[in-house]
Amino acid sequence: MPFVKKSFNVSEEILAFRFVMNMLGLTQSEAQRHIDRGRILIGGESMTDKSAKIYGEIEMVYFEPKSRGEMPLFINKDFMVFEKSSGILVHPKTMETPYSMLDEIRHHSGTHANAVHRIDKETSGLLMASRHKIAEKFLKNSFERGVIQKSYLAWVDGRVEKGFEVDLPLRVREDYSADKHKVHVHENGKKSRTTFEPLEYDQGLDTTLLACYPHTGRTHQIRVHLFHVKHPILGDPIYGTSFDMTTKYLEDSISTRDRLEETGATRLLLHAHSLKFHYGSDYCLQSKVDFREVKKLICPKEERRFNFRK
Repeated sequence: MPFVKKSFNVSEEILAFRFVMNMLGLTQSEAQRHIDRGRILIGGESMTDKSAKIYGEIEMVYFEPKSRGEMPLFINKDFMVFEKSSGILVHPKTMETPYSMLDEIRHHSGTHANAVHRIDKETSGLLMASRHKIAEKFLKNSFERGVIQKSYLAWVDGRVEKGFEVDLPLRVREDYSADKHKVHVHENGKKSRTTFEPLEYDQGLDTTLLACYPHTGRTHQIRVHLFHVKHPILGDPIYGTSFDMTTKYLEDSISTRDRLEETGATRLLLHAHSLKFHYGSDYCLQSKVDFREVKKLICPKEERRFNFRK
């Protein structure tokens, strides 16, 4: 498990944050945040006094990466890019999360390496990570300013014959009692714009492969924009299915068969395909995954129980 608890015998009295800095290779502010989170225990009780001194038997909880052998698609001295599989978290959700991409990131580049943008758990494709704090600050800022251009691929319900753009504001929902959608189109939301281009249509499955170009970086932007125009992404368990099925998914009680028939696939068919940016020189990195192949995961049209375009 990535988060471990280990015992230490501190032979000489030392400031707690100094001990954490020495043991984990953290900066002072990082070590103090570590203590704030209650990750030093004395006598089984968390200690949160950053100015306290420690001595004798203590326990410490910290992240210890466990690699599964994933190699970066690209790596240099400042950043690396991985091919993330669908179903894998970028960061551990809780201290009990058995594995996330952070395990691979820290395994390859140490304590100060970190993911610099978000990808949903069920979305596959390119994930960029910094290898040190200077690169992290620059790259995160670049994503926030929209100067790193991203493209995605998505298999969607129905036929899309020509390219289109959705320029509609999005807002995080506050009340989930009647609707489980995390984000929705709302006039008071944040500006959100996505361009879509059809690449291929499969008549038998009634599905279109779209290239998706988000010009802003809102939560669930591509998913919500496609749902709004009645071409939801196949396999989406939140946008494009019934209230009951979404509830079952969120409660982790939906069966594989129900997921397939209700959403059209057993995973979200959205893939982060490319990253284009400038970092000392120009980069254009593309996924090596043939996303056309995932079409085999799509439920036959005649077996789908839910009408996506109601």
